[in-house]
Amino acid sequence: MGKSSKDKRDAYYRLAKEQGWRARSAYKLLQLDEEFNLFEGVTRVVDLCAAPGSWSQVLSRVLIKGEKFGRAGLEHKQSRENAIIYNPEQANNESDPLSKPAPRTDVKIVSIDLQPMSPLEGITTLRADITHPSTIPLLLRALDPETYDPASSSGSHPVDLVISDGAPDVTGLHDLDIYVQSQLLWAALNLALCVLKPGGKFVAKIFRGKDVDVLFAQLKTVFRSVKVGKPRSSRASSVEAFVVCEGFCPPEGFKASLENPLGTEKTLSSKAAEEIEKEPRGQARTLRPDGITELDLGSDAQEDNRWVAPFLACGDLSAYDADATYHLPEGWQSLDPVQPPTAPPYKKALEMRRAAGGAYGKTTKG
Repeated sequence: MGKSSKDKRDAYYRLAKEQGWRARSAYKLLQLDEEFNLFEGVTRVVDLCAAPGSWSQVLSRVLIKGEKFGRAGLEHKQSRENAIIYNPEQANNESDPLSKPAPRTDVKIVSIDLQPMSPLEGITTLRADITHPSTIPLLLRALDPETYDPASSSGSHPVDLVISDGAPDVTGLHDLDIYVQSQLLWAALNLALCVLKPGGKFVAKIFRGKDVDVLFAQLKTVFRSVKVGKPRSSRASSVEAFVVCEGFCPPEGFKASLENPLGTEKTLSSKAAEEIEKEPRGQARTLRPDGITELDLGSDAQEDNRWVAPFLACGDLSAYDADATYHLPEGWQSLDPVQPPTAPPYKKALEMRRAAGGAYGKTTKG
C-alpha cells in the first residue's frame, strides 16, 4: 500500500490498516465471497501469486479462525445482539457458538509466490514460479506431505478452491498488459487443473480486453459455470475484474500437465482433418451489381448459440466508492502498514538514497 495523498484519501486503503489487513485487496476477496459464497464447504485451498498475503490473510481469518465479515459478519452480529436481549444467560455462556469464533483444525492452505512473504497462522508458504513445471511436485508435497507420490502428477487429496490475485507490472500499454495478464492467468489455470477436485472452484484476476471472450470460452471447457465479478473495492476506472469458475468438470481422459496445458499439443489426425474439410460450410457468397459481396451463413446462423459470461457487481453497492476520494476526518493520523514489504524491488534504491544523505531535498551530491 502506498503513501501518496490519493492513497491516504482512499477509504479502502485506510480501512485495511485500521482493520488489520495487509493490503486493500483483501476487501476484493471478501466482496467476491459475499456474491458467490466461495468459502462454503471449503477446507483445502491454494493461493497463487499470494504476496504480500492479503488474500491468504482472509483465508486464515475466515477458514481457520472462523471470523465472519461482510454480510455473514452482520448476520452473526445481529444474532449475537438478539441472543443478549432475549436470552442473556445463554449469551454469557462460553460454550455458546455465538459467543466467539470457532477455530478449525481440518483446513489446509498453501500459498505460492515468487516473492518472499511473511508467515501467517495456519498457512504453508512456498516461494516458487507458478509458470514452471517444477512447482507442481512442490505444491503436491506441501498439500499432502505424508502421502505424496513423486511419480504422480496429481495429488491424493485434491483441493476445493484455487485463487489467484496475480498481475504483472503494468507498462501503460494496455494491449501488452492484457496479453501478459492472460498468460499469467493461463499459468494459474494450468496449475489449478493439477490440484482441483471435480466440482472445485477457481477464482483469478483478469484484465478485460477485446478478446477476453476467448478466455471465457476456454474456461467454459473445464468448468460448468463461468462468471465475472467486479468488487466494489476495485476501481471502476481499472480494467481489472475477477473470473469466478465453479463446477470443475475435466473432459474424460484429461490428464493435467504444465508441459502440455489443456492438451494444446494435441493435433487432429489427417483423416479427421480431411472429413472436416469436406463438411459443407453453410456459407454462400453473392456478388451484387454494385460490387458488394453478400455472405449467406445458412440456416445454422439463425440459431442463437452465442454464450456471454455474466458480469456481476460484488459487495454492498452503498459502500465506499473505490474511485472517490474522501476527506480525512479531523485529527486523523496515518497508520503504518500492517505488514511492510518483505523484499520490495525498490529496497536497494532506498538503501542508496539513505547512504547518499536521506530523503528528497536532503540528498547532496558528493
